[in-house]
Amino acid sequence: MKPRKGSHSVFSVRLHFVFVTHYRRKVITAQMLERLREMVWQVSRKMDCELLEFSGEMDHVHILLDFHPKNSISTVAGCLKSSTARVMKKDFPEQVTKFYKDKVSFWSKSYYVASSGGAPIEKLKEYIKNQDAPI
Repeated sequence: MKPRKGSHSVFSVRLHFVFVTHYRRKVITAQMLERLREMVWQVSRKMDCELLEFSGEMDHVHILLDFHPKNSISTVAGCLKSSTARVMKKDFPEQVTKFYKDKVSFWSKSYYVASSGGAPIEKLKEYIKNQDAPI
């Protein structure tokens, strides 16, 4: 993928997020997963991020974003988790209440995030090390 351009920057930041359901309960159905994909896409666009890939299982989801550096990682994660949790409770109340009472959040408080893409670390180290240093 090509790098994107901002007003004063060129960037290529890919982040892999994993959100796990609270208590790792197997609550996510195929219909819920599709709705989660829609919501993640919408929220990502509002934050100038691009959804590259999305999938999941009954107790977690994986999100690959082309991240815009004007955001903070924790802000993006928080917006994605809070908005999707609200929609899950609103759109699938029967499924969600089977597993969670009113005050229990849909997602676990924690999340996983890692940068991905680009050259392997060893290649980057080699490239930086071999720069022509001024004399």
